[in-house]
Amino acid sequence: MNWILASLLMFVFSVLLYVLIRKASLEKIPNSLINLASFLIPLFLYIPIGLYNKISFIPTIFQFFILLLLGIFCCYLGNIASLLSIKFAPNPGYSLIISKSYVVLTTIVAILFFHSSLSLTATIGIISIILFSILIMTGKNKTIKKSNPLWLPLSFGAFFAWGILTIGMKFLFTTGVGTIQLLIILAIIVSLIIIIEIVITKAPAFKINRSSLVLLISIGVFSGLFNYFLIVAISKTPNIGYVSAINAASISAVTLCSHIFFRDELTISKIIGIMGVTGGLIVLLIT
Repeated sequence: MNWILASLLMFVFSVLLYVLIRKASLEKIPNSLINLASFLIPLFLYIPIGLYNKISFIPTIFQFFILLLLGIFCCYLGNIASLLSIKFAPNPGYSLIISKSYVVLTTIVAILFFHSSLSLTATIGIISIILFSILIMTGKNKTIKKSNPLWLPLSFGAFFAWGILTIGMKFLFTTGVGTIQLLIILAIIVSLIIIIEIVITKAPAFKINRSSLVLLISIGVFSGLFNYFLIVAISKTPNIGYVSAINAASISAVTLCSHIFFRDELTISKIIGIMGVTGGLIVLLIT
């Protein structure tokens, strides 16, 4: 599988995942359960694949140390920083603009340290995706909201977390870590942290009915597929910035789907943004 096909599958499963997460949020399912489903359920996909392909699950001490750092500081704390920055910001889009712009960091690092290529047309595509995403992620709020100044440093925290996570995974591939091995270890680390968090904070009980159970399982399955194709794309791409840009571009499809299924606001500026991101995505893929 080449990086373009893997990236397109990642794009599709990213949209499905975030639409379901949006639905789970509307149904008042606690974030802790959503996060746990996103990391724990995929293990039931990854482990059988690993066993069938006789993949080694045990990394070297050095590899495990890197994976542990990525799991704690990038996956877990990065997610917390992102959620809090969205909550504290005067407009959630402001936070997303910063955190999703990690594509700039990954592109530059890929050139400097992984000797990756970057063509002029690919650069135009990446810049278009970033600029038109601003139109999608910013807009007038229906209600005036007081902001907490912590939203800005938290947004940059998420920016570096996602960027370093992508760079760290690319580095691990150069040391011999396999796709399934990486996915399983990261999923176990983050799942354990979330379970410990739920126990320590004594999260309020949530009555899981058939509908919410199906929703959580679906979130877990699509999360597993999204992360699998994300990592496959990162391992094969000529520049990890390309994959990061396509990942960021998925917000345009999520915005459109949210309007269709949940009647979220879709303004003229957002429509222009979606068209611009789509154009940038096409330019990037035909590079």
